[in-house]
Amino acid sequence: MTSTDGLRLLPFRGLRYAPDRISSLTAVTSPPYDVVVRPDGVRHLETADPYNIVRLILPHAADPTTRHRQAADTLRRWRTEGVLTQDAEPALYVYEQRAGEVLQRGLIGALRLDGPVLPHEDVIDEVVEDRAALMGAAAANFEPLLLSYRGRNSANGATAVIERVAEGTPLLATTTEDGFTHRLWAVTDPADLAAIDDDLARRQALIADGHHRWATYQRLYEQQPGAGAASPWASGLVLLVDTTRYPLQVRAIHRVLPHLPPAKALADLAGAFRTRTLPGELPAALAALDETPGTAFVLAGGPHSFHLLDRPDPELLDRAIRRDRPEAWRQLDATVLHSVLLDEVWHVPDHPSDIGYLHHAEAAVEQAARLGGSAVLMRATSEETVRQLAECGVTMPRKSTSFGPKPATGLVLRTLDESDTGQGLSGRSGPESP
Repeated sequence: MTSTDGLRLLPFRGLRYAPDRISSLTAVTSPPYDVVVRPDGVRHLETADPYNIVRLILPHAADPTTRHRQAADTLRRWRTEGVLTQDAEPALYVYEQRAGEVLQRGLIGALRLDGPVLPHEDVIDEVVEDRAALMGAAAANFEPLLLSYRGRNSANGATAVIERVAEGTPLLATTTEDGFTHRLWAVTDPADLAAIDDDLARRQALIADGHHRWATYQRLYEQQPGAGAASPWASGLVLLVDTTRYPLQVRAIHRVLPHLPPAKALADLAGAFRTRTLPGELPAALAALDETPGTAFVLAGGPHSFHLLDRPDPELLDRAIRRDRPEAWRQLDATVLHSVLLDEVWHVPDHPSDIGYLHHAEAAVEQAARLGGSAVLMRATSEETVRQLAECGVTMPRKSTSFGPKPATGLVLRTLDESDTGQGLSGRSGPESP
């Protein structure tokens, strides 16, 4: 696929829940698949409503093939029964999230895969393979990934359309359990679509959340024999947010090492890091971590077991961390964790069964205690650092950051059936349907 100079966000016919077939929108939505804490989180969502979207994004069965077929069958049945219905005409969707002083607005659409999209993290191939098999079996994009771009923040282009459309009556509105209110509007006017298209033609995007889904979109396209630029597989469902107007929140992603007991983790450090016992509860431990200069982590074995790790051995850092990367990359907490602690000190295999990734510190500590392992609590990396490294073509260790607010899953889906695609824009060269 030949790359384009700017972003190309294509309208599509959204697949949405029929309000009269569900108990409420709140009851059928879910966090992104990789944020749901298994297994309790899945069970909670499944019992909220028989049509909760978790049955599509995280089906559970004895083997992967059965899981993927189960999701595809469930999607087909829900469409046949009218639980999910398709919008009559192609649209881009203005999406708003609000909680207290936090407000985020952006555009949901089918983004061409050949545009300037910058990843900043590595991916786990097994996860990409599984998500590709799931989406391929269902022929659908279940949830938008989150991308950021730097717009003009002016009265013209995409910004103007978003702000004006958000003054109208939304297609849907709901409040999820995390306290966020979600609203969605359709943009179908040709002049508005053209204004957005012209504006985004000058932009590049940073993957804020969803590296595995972006890699999945690319793999799915590669797996379609003879698929050209006009194929629906040549684009993927995204939420684009202009961070000059709506700055993203950045949080850490914590690690759980189920096979490494805290006592062994501390013993194996053997001078590689300074270690100090932290008294008190989790909030105090996180506060101590945030106040510590330089590289630092909290090693947790349970709700009352916290140790601060800091002041790593300079010779160990110099020996373990590759030198062909920028200094900013070499000093990242995530780089030191993976290159030094996990690889050199603890010898933890880089495999999903040996390293878990959780977005909430409380959940990480609880899971580590339940499994008899250790949690490594992290600090967030700034969006500016992430963007600068991405623009240099340097990727961070996987799951280094958690950008948000993340879009709720279940508000609008995208099918990849050829008969379900809508007409795109005619003003710029490229495909006429997503």
